[in-house]
Amino acid sequence: MDLSKVKMVVTDMDGTLLNSQHEVSGQFLELFQKLKERDIVFVAASGRQYQSIVDKLPSIKNDIIFIAENGGLVMQNDTELVSTPLASPAKKRVLDILDSIDDVHPVLCSKNSAFILPESREFEEKLQEYYSEYAVIDDLKAFEGEILKIALYHFENSEQFIYPFVKPLEGDLQVKVSGQNWVDVSSLDANKGFALRKVQQLHGITPKETMVFGDYNNDLEMLALADFSYAMENAHPKVKKAAKYSTLSNDDLGVEAVLEKLLA
Repeated sequence: MDLSKVKMVVTDMDGTLLNSQHEVSGQFLELFQKLKERDIVFVAASGRQYQSIVDKLPSIKNDIIFIAENGGLVMQNDTELVSTPLASPAKKRVLDILDSIDDVHPVLCSKNSAFILPESREFEEKLQEYYSEYAVIDDLKAFEGEILKIALYHFENSEQFIYPFVKPLEGDLQVKVSGQNWVDVSSLDANKGFALRKVQQLHGITPKETMVFGDYNNDLEMLALADFSYAMENAHPKVKKAAKYSTLSNDDLGVEAVLEKLLA
């Protein structure tokens, strides 16, 4: 394996670069400076809100590219590179389905804020980890602003209690189990792979020169765009099957371990 070919490193955040306490390691920040010295492009790709990813990487925010909202938004130096909104008819279709699901907490995700219902107040503490900018509104269906995706949260298990209801939307919309508690619904083109392909094209970097790390199903499309694709030890079985290589868990500094080899 010739890691000297790598010109771009892309990593998911939760369950991948971040540990179980949602923290970035000091070791990663040291390794990042070495990546920067070698002109290796770094991309943080997450289902998180853009502002929330920036909050996790404040010291390097001006030196990296952000793929936010599962590919719905790509930002660099506070400049929008890619935006893929969810059409209003699709938004209504998703929200209508939610009327038949118990214990689901929907989040409308726009470029600059997120919106939840008053009855989701108990969910706010969880929301704040992923969305630093949000507001409570009385009626999500009445919201007329542009949104990038609808995130759906279940306190127990999203794949079991939410996904079966929204699975019929697949084919028309992007439906992704993006974590233990999350399902995201967005435009068909709003995925991390679509966004990463745009970033690769902008920088003239090929899949043969790309390294990607992921742990959940919303990472599958971008893993397919890298010859150096890594699944975390804690990854979903589908991710482990799709990735070409594996590394340690997010709590055991799996991303850092591979970056050490890359820089060596």
